[in-house]
Amino acid sequence: MLHIPALEKLVHELSRLPGIGPKTAQRLAYYILKSKDAYPEKLSEALLRVQTEVHTCPECFNYTDRELCKFCEDPHRQSESICLVEEPSDIVRIESSGAFRGRYHVLHGVISPLEGITAKDLKIQELVAKIDKGLNDDGPTIKEIILALDADIEGDTTALYLAKALQGKNVKISRIAHGIPIGSDIDFIDDRTMGRALENRVQL
Repeated sequence: MLHIPALEKLVHELSRLPGIGPKTAQRLAYYILKSKDAYPEKLSEALLRVQTEVHTCPECFNYTDRELCKFCEDPHRQSESICLVEEPSDIVRIESSGAFRGRYHVLHGVISPLEGITAKDLKIQELVAKIDKGLNDDGPTIKEIILALDADIEGDTTALYLAKALQGKNVKISRIAHGIPIGSDIDFIDDRTMGRALENRVQL
């Protein structure tokens, strides 16, 4: 790439996005440059708008442009169960299944010592406070916390920490099942996934 500081800066910033490598960042930068006035202006406007209009919901920490997110505002959702997710984007996938009608709580990450992320960096204390408030209020008591975390080391570490942090809160703690995806061939399943599938087996 030509030594053009402005262009190199754009490539660098684009490469910081998740899933965007240096080559992809370079292609995106050249596309933006080639588009001239039309696309760069629209992109800039969209970035500024999302920065000023979108914030975290004070109740569940999902992203919203209203006082509360639509899930916290919905009076028809069950308040007795809370699905705990790593990121707001996880809510979209859970909602698409249509299998959960409770409320959410977003941690905004998982415990990862290698990346310097500890429990204090996550919305764990807010969850504990929410459960304590539910136990003390006259309203619905939170009866179950569903951990919808990734089946990796960080997810397992966070799940174990949460289980310990929520001990004695008189709340059921469960975790979504992990195993063989529907429609997949058992010959291509890795050992870790097979182990989880056997652990999470159900009776017919």
